[in-house]
Amino acid sequence: MEKFTRLTATACPLDVANLNTDQIVPARFLKRPRSAGFGEALLHDLRFDAEGRERPDFPLNQPAWRGARIIVGGRNFGCGSSREGAVYALHDYGIRCVIAPSFGDIFAGNSVQNGLLTAVVPDEHAAEIMATLAHAPELAVTVDLEQQTILCGNSGVQGERPAPPPVGRAGAWTGGPGIVIT
Repeated sequence: MEKFTRLTATACPLDVANLNTDQIVPARFLKRPRSAGFGEALLHDLRFDAEGRERPDFPLNQPAWRGARIIVGGRNFGCGSSREGAVYALHDYGIRCVIAPSFGDIFAGNSVQNGLLTAVVPDEHAAEIMATLAHAPELAVTVDLEQQTILCGNSGVQGERPAPPPVGRAGAWTGGPGIVIT
C-alpha cells in the first residue's frame, strides 16, 4: 500500500447523498477474486445503462473527470452493508481520496485498511468544492494529509487532527489515512 501524504489530482463531483456500498459496487461483481480487480464495476449501475452503454451524463463518464483520483461526494458516502468490495472498486479505478460531509462507519474503516483516504468536510465546503468543479473541471484539488488542508482553485479549508476514534475504529486517525476539516 502506497503511503498517502499529499495528492494533487483531478477531482470528480458526485453530488449524491447516501451513496451506499451496493451502488458503489453491485453484488453481482463480488464473486470475482480480488486479484481480478473491481475498477470496472465501480458505480456500474449508475455509470452504465442496462445494455452496458455508458450514461454520458454521469460525471465519471465525462472527459474532464475520467481520470479523476479524488471524488467529492455527498453526506453519508459509503453507507449500507459492510461491502469491502466498495473500497476495492474505488481503489482499483484509481480513486485515492473521497471528500464528503460524512461516511458510513464500516466504509470508513474499510477505507483505512485499504489505503483510501476519507476526508470529512462540512456540507457547505463539499457543496462549494462540487460547484467550483462543475464550473471549472480542469481545476486540480490538493489534499494534504500532513498539513490537514484541501485546496481547490483559490479556496481551501484547514482542519485539525481530531481526537482518536472510539474503540473499533483505532487507526482511523492515529497514523492511518483520514482527515476531518471543520
